[in-house]
Amino acid sequence: MAGSRIKLELSRVVQGESRLGVLKGLGRTGQHCLEVPGCLLYSHLGTVPHLTQDTLHTLKNIPAVTQVTLSSVAEHQEVLQEFKGGFKKFAGLHDTVVYCSLHDPAALCPPGYTTNKTVSVWGSGGRIELTVAKFMAIQKTIQPDWYQSMADGETWQSNTSRKRLRKSVDRTLAHLDECLTIHQNSQDLQGVEVFGVVEGGDILEERARSARETAKRPVAGFCLDGFQTGSMDQTLRTQLIKAIAKELPEDKPRLLQGVGRPDEVLACVEAGVDLFEGFFPFQVTERGCALSFSFDISLDPERAGRAPPAVLELNDDETCRAGEGQPNGEVTDGDQTQMTSFEINLKDKRYHDDFRPLVEGCGCYCCVNHQRAYLHHLLVTNELLAGVLLMIHNTAHYIGFFSTLREALANDKLDLLKRRQVILIATSFSVTVTPDGFESAALSHLGMESKHPRVKINMTLIWLQE
Repeated sequence: MAGSRIKLELSRVVQGESRLGVLKGLGRTGQHCLEVPGCLLYSHLGTVPHLTQDTLHTLKNIPAVTQVTLSSVAEHQEVLQEFKGGFKKFAGLHDTVVYCSLHDPAALCPPGYTTNKTVSVWGSGGRIELTVAKFMAIQKTIQPDWYQSMADGETWQSNTSRKRLRKSVDRTLAHLDECLTIHQNSQDLQGVEVFGVVEGGDILEERARSARETAKRPVAGFCLDGFQTGSMDQTLRTQLIKAIAKELPEDKPRLLQGVGRPDEVLACVEAGVDLFEGFFPFQVTERGCALSFSFDISLDPERAGRAPPAVLELNDDETCRAGEGQPNGEVTDGDQTQMTSFEINLKDKRYHDDFRPLVEGCGCYCCVNHQRAYLHHLLVTNELLAGVLLMIHNTAHYIGFFSTLREALANDKLDLLKRRQVILIATSFSVTVTPDGFESAALSHLGMESKHPRVKINMTLIWLQE
């Protein structure tokens, strides 16, 4: 295989691990680039859910890379073979780079269907079993700009044995070697890049071995698998990612799969991750919710005379509403399907006469032209326009978060973004807790060291200040 065109040019490395730079040489002709840390553009069969291409391109700073999933494309292999023009042309995608992942990060993948020679993906028609030969045949019909190699990723459950984790690493490396052999001998895949997959579950030694061995192969970058939200706590995730990063070359990108929540993104960037899948806005939209957290780091906190604004801070009037929409008002941050503390539930009847935009100051089409009351009306009457407007806002808001994250890295404000923030723990009941008792759990959630914070309990909000 010829040398990869994809090059990661780093402009800054903060505190030895957080990386700021540009991923260059993307696409068959190498004309595209992507700023890191950054996210990919999530899609269903090449289309961002709820949005037409014209609507999508009203947004600013759209990621240059569109993620499609083999699980959704595989059942259309015969059609693509007959079409012969590749998936990008088939789906009408033009000025974008196509990355093909194995699974859809926003969909559950039932475990228990992996063998020594096969993995399974799940499309709308059910399970599709893949050998390496079939996997590579599908890649030839898709003709992506880069793809994730086939991997045994059924090891994210916390009760997975060490033996099973070791087998996962061995299988994944064997699959990678087979994929590379077929790739090197394929005319259809010339100019296409391969990302190797790092497995190993929650065992540090297996994670390090997987990363070390994958780095020896001629891959353009690395997918870090098995870290999905809910699979492990952030402290362990950070520890494992840091161990992996030590085994990987600095000039190749690291894509973390299955993590999209803003607080987890921050912690993983600090551990050395470059890229994230952009599925989180879609999940929020499907819940009938809108992202509402603030990530403004421009104000001078001392001159403002108050606790500094920071990422993960809700609008003041939303602090007691974050728990809406779930049984007993509960927000479950460890489950990807449940509402998080970064969003508001517009289905709640209190919004029926709320004539403010989703987020004050947001410049997206939805916030400029519509009010919360209108979105509430669309949702309770099951109008399709609700998903369109929410997806516009949530996508724009999420892209803006990553822009601010890069700005914080460039201007030495990452500590401000990380330390001086509001921890949102939304519940429907008041909480009684001592500072010492809360400190460990709260800071562990953020991947931070103890600094003896002052803790103030305010119904559904726990404020953490220096």
